[in-house]
Amino acid sequence: MRSFVLLMFALLLPCGAYAQQASPIGQWRTIDDHSGKPRSIVEVYANADGSLSARILRLLDLSKGANPPCDACRGALHGRPVVGMVIAWGLHADDGGWSGGRILDPDNGKEYAVKFTPVDGGRKLEVRGYVGVPMVGRTQVWQRE
Repeated sequence: MRSFVLLMFALLLPCGAYAQQASPIGQWRTIDDHSGKPRSIVEVYANADGSLSARILRLLDLSKGANPPCDACRGALHGRPVVGMVIAWGLHADDGGWSGGRILDPDNGKEYAVKFTPVDGGRKLEVRGYVGVPMVGRTQVWQRE
């Protein structure tokens, strides 16, 4: 019996390590779609209800300044500083990722449905923003910091 317990522990230990590694929680480097250059550092974090959100920690592309206002945003976010802004919210775990949330593109002020999928052993995060169905959308790949 003791051998069986040790064997099960040895087999399940890597599963726990993989689950932690594949979590989107942490800091991510976003990449500009057009230039391919690093654009910002985003932090994905867990909320008290178990959902995930993401906020901009720092801009790496300073062409618009270190902390420009979100002039394209609507409502309460209009004119607010981009650094510190929550850009994704309401994501819940599903098969192979997190979905059911929304993401804001500060460049155009539009919101989209979003899905996060860890890839490459959790070193990269596919962030798919879409309208309606996931097939109609755009995917960015963020790199873990």
